[in-house]
Amino acid sequence: MVLGLLAAAGAALCYGVSSVLEAVAARGADAVEGLDPRLLVRLLRSWTYVLGVCLDGLGFLLSLVAVRSLPLFVVQSVVASFLAITAVLGALFLRMPLSRADRLGITVVVGGLVLVGLSATEDRSVEVSDAEQWGVLAATLVLALAAVPLARVPGAVGARALGAVAGLAFGATAVASRMLPGNLSPQHLLHEVGPLLRNPATYALAVAGVVALLTYSIALQRGSVTQATAPLVVGETVAPALVGLLLLGDQPRPGWGAVAAVGFVLAVAGAVSLARHGDVSASAA
Repeated sequence: MVLGLLAAAGAALCYGVSSVLEAVAARGADAVEGLDPRLLVRLLRSWTYVLGVCLDGLGFLLSLVAVRSLPLFVVQSVVASFLAITAVLGALFLRMPLSRADRLGITVVVGGLVLVGLSATEDRSVEVSDAEQWGVLAATLVLALAAVPLARVPGAVGARALGAVAGLAFGATAVASRMLPGNLSPQHLLHEVGPLLRNPATYALAVAGVVALLTYSIALQRGSVTQATAPLVVGETVAPALVGLLLLGDQPRPGWGAVAAVGFVLAVAGAVSLARHGDVSASAA
């Protein structure tokens, strides 16, 4: 369990730094109309975006370790704290001073994470049905289809809508990671290639990752980073937490349900209040 918590904290650190790098790259790229995958091609020419994606990849691997050993509500609330990390990094290195509200938001995040951590228990092994595995793939495809018309909505409304889709897609990657079969440790991974390729959750993970990156990048161009990031945080935490509790056997320590709920709400609310710290100008970076 300790390893899972450390892995989740490491993932939050990676996402905190990558969010700054990707925001700078996305805001500096030419705007696109609709759900244009060529945006990702253009962004990959930017070293800041490539470095951000590499950190996202490292963060994903760490979160994969975490979701295989801890309930999703614990992992996702810790990962959501990446905005607190972004705020602190901005204050230390990018001359983005913290207001009193920012300090309060960071305090709320930390307090919520302490409560979540205290209520955490090791994940129970629950058999995942074929219907649930196909279900997460179907949900991911629905998100991809929904993103097409939403990508044509301009301004703040479009930014919030695409941010929500990106958050749900990131949440789908967490759920799909939890459903992957077998032992995924490095020494056993080669033996699991066959089962992974036959599992719908593997393809859900791949599709959701692409949808999340593309929709969030476009959302950053539609409006402010706050408008794009706040719904992302809610989507990537609340939805997978509910799936974990209702379908995957997640639960807090006996008698700690209320503490877990309060901690989760505080962590997510504090993270949403810090969403503006993803808005970093290219000159500041």
